[in-house]
Amino acid sequence: MSQKPQTVTAQARYVRCSARKARLVADLVRDKGVAEAQAILAYSTRAASEDVRKVLQSAIANADHNAGLNIADLVLTRVTVDEGPTLRRFQPRAKGRATRINKRTCHITIGLAPSSALATR
Repeated sequence: MSQKPQTVTAQARYVRCSARKARLVADLVRDKGVAEAQAILAYSTRAASEDVRKVLQSAIANADHNAGLNIADLVLTRVTVDEGPTLRRFQPRAKGRATRINKRTCHITIGLAPSSALATR
């Protein structure tokens, strides 16, 4: 019986950033090693990189504390950004009208797995 490679995940829900903007940052770090992903996020100028970095730190802590994995050989196998609920606000306009302002949220999920598990699949 073959053992399934262990994957550790972390998730941040209801992040006040649109999913479209967060996906641009997620695409930068997908399928990268942990050290390389941290370096990319540290020097990225996009605001969403801070939120993705925090989820990555949480996933690393989960892998170390809960699963006992070696942090040096972890790879980001799953980086997804899904849409969350939209907060609808209204802005007063001319002639008694109102315009809807959409304040979008997203859910960021990061999955880590050992690089040795990727070579066997």
